[in-house]
Amino acid sequence: MSLVEQPQGTLTLQTLSMPADTNPLGDIFGGWLLSQMDIAGAVLALEVAQGRVTTVAVSGMKFLHPVPVGSLVSCYALLRGIGRTSIKVGIEVWIKDFKTHQRIKVTEGEFVYVAIDDEGRKRPVTTKI
Repeated sequence: MSLVEQPQGTLTLQTLSMPADTNPLGDIFGGWLLSQMDIAGAVLALEVAQGRVTTVAVSGMKFLHPVPVGSLVSCYALLRGIGRTSIKVGIEVWIKDFKTHQRIKVTEGEFVYVAIDDEGRKRPVTTKI
């Protein structure tokens, strides 16, 4: 058994942190990271719902470590539950710092999406997962 923590879930989104995404102190802005997490969660929720979804809640957000510019940002999504119209997804964000080659979990949170129809109204989740 490994004592080193590993990402939970499926790699759903990967990108590089860029200088344009920094806060005034030079680290990656938390809002940018949150938006990447929302996109990653939506990828899984779209697959589960087999159609449009919208984000309705974000909870349990923890920013564990700052993200330096130039890091490889990897978002892992884990299905935590399916309701009548909703899908709960846990998201972990890990980075690889190309200077140190270290992998670190930097953020985690839980996102809830609701399946919607073409008019934006809630609809039942119909999934084959």
